[in-house]
Amino acid sequence: MLDILSGGILGSVFGGLFRMAPEVLKFFDKKNERLHELAMFKHQCDLEAQRGQQKLAEIGAQREAAIDVGVMDAFNNAIEQQAQMVKAAGGWAASLSASVRPVVTYWVLFVWSFVHVWFAWNAWLAGAPAIEVFKTMMTPDFSALLSGTINYWFLDRTLKQRGL
Repeated sequence: MLDILSGGILGSVFGGLFRMAPEVLKFFDKKNERLHELAMFKHQCDLEAQRGQQKLAEIGAQREAAIDVGVMDAFNNAIEQQAQMVKAAGGWAASLSASVRPVVTYWVLFVWSFVHVWFAWNAWLAGAPAIEVFKTMMTPDFSALLSGTINYWFLDRTLKQRGL
């Protein structure tokens, strides 16, 4: 029986198996390497897609900033043109023109505030809690009107004094 094991056929079979074992291991290693390369390629594609989205967002932000600058330039030009027209008109026309915006501002704020106070007074008389009345009065529209007016009359002058 030992002669069979030491013989040429069985030795050749075992030798062939041991010779093929590294090749089989290389095959599985290559398969894992290909899977790893595929996963890395997918990650790289995802990263490039994120970079593209970020670049598009950056371009959009630059475009919005340019639009905002254009709007502010147009706004400043309109104010400058109005100031030049007022200077050119002179006399009572200039005084009347200069008083329009403040009078309209006072009128709008007075009417809006009067309506809010009237509604608040009626709500308070009806028994509504003061905090609820205040929350009802301070609507987003009223806040926008008030802050816009304050910004126009105070912030605009501050920015002009600084040359902005």
